[in-house]
Amino acid sequence: MDPRADVRDFLSSRRARITPEQAGLGRGGGRRRVPGLRRDEVATLAGVSVDYYTRLERGDLGGVSDSVLDAIAGALELTRAEHDHLYDLARSFAPTRRRGPVVEARGAALEAPVQHLLDAVTAAPAFVTNTRMDMVAANALGVALYSEMYRGDERPANHSRFIFLDPRAREFYPDWERAAAVNVAILRRDAGRDPRDRGLAELVGELSVRSDEFRARWAAHEVRRHYSGAKSFRHPVVGLLELDYLVMELQDAPGHSMTVYPAAPGSPSAEGLALLASWAATEGVDAVPERS
Repeated sequence: MDPRADVRDFLSSRRARITPEQAGLGRGGGRRRVPGLRRDEVATLAGVSVDYYTRLERGDLGGVSDSVLDAIAGALELTRAEHDHLYDLARSFAPTRRRGPVVEARGAALEAPVQHLLDAVTAAPAFVTNTRMDMVAANALGVALYSEMYRGDERPANHSRFIFLDPRAREFYPDWERAAAVNVAILRRDAGRDPRDRGLAELVGELSVRSDEFRARWAAHEVRRHYSGAKSFRHPVVGLLELDYLVMELQDAPGHSMTVYPAAPGSPSAEGLALLASWAATEGVDAVPERS
């Protein structure tokens, strides 16, 4: 991944989506040659020179201050996730801001305590993923929920490959478009956090070649926070499941996050999860996915 190109495309795409009227500038006279704001208008809103903003948008964030980043985020009306992403991109150019590459925990350092915690969650699917969306650990219900994903030949099972390369995903996710958009936005966020993540870069390259849908979404530079909400699944055995979700980053295992999918107590989906657990026990669908 090219940090300069990522900065350029991210800033120009955010600039293109805001009209002068939305920015409080008024449309003015004459025909506009660009969608959204011009560079000089962003510079005015951010309180920096046109030359300086142009340099930034061309991909050179070296030496940029936090106050300028905040001003640009305000001018472009960035969301919280986009604001954080801009800071992550800036870290690629400034050693003092740099978090350092993500070093993934492997072996017993990750597996033993985390797997114990996952196994203690018995009423909800729970699993751990890395920055590449690999399933690196799961409880029995987590494996059962994603049984369709594990039917593929590739290991470790991978959310992104399932969504974009497996036709069964469009049946599994009732709102496939949303699932696809969220998946790419998370990958884009993680790529900004560590542009030197070779495994993530290889996954993005693979999906860009194999999926037109992925390639178009990746080019949109959408990022988002993804920590809680609701999601629907259509499981081939138990049918529709409408579940809440909570995502927690594992502080002692950089690059990993745990997701739990509880159902509302007494709801049809809670009954569905109970049925799913019974099916998993009967069919033996409870093996933890293979580790990379």
